[in-house]
Amino acid sequence: QVQLVESGGGLVQPGGSLRLSCAASGSIFRINSMGWYRQAPGKQRELVARITSGGDTNYADSVKGRFTISRDNAKNTVYLQMNSLKPEDTAVYYCKMQVVTIAYVTYDYWGQGTQVTVSA
Repeated sequence: QVQLVESGGGLVQPGGSLRLSCAASGSIFRINSMGWYRQAPGKQRELVARITSGGDTNYADSVKGRFTISRDNAKNTVYLQMNSLKPEDTAVYYCKMQVVTIAYVTYDYWGQGTQVTVSA
């Protein structure tokens, strides 16, 4: 079993910053890609940012230049630094990891979600 635990969400004013973290634990052999998704009320879940095991990144157009994704492989952790936050960034943010387990089976795992609210 693999568990993903997220932290770092909260309430912030427009223009502010937050840093999300997501740590994986359990029967992990290797983690391939890591990513952050978000889902606003009444909308579908969308990709925010993704980072490969080699460090290549891609971002949604709406967050380019404001958000930065990074990973610490030693800690099985992915981060999302969010700057210049806007009200439209308000959503529940989920991390996702493609994990190769110690049984050499590959699964996608999701975090429980953390609320980010951008409001004055």
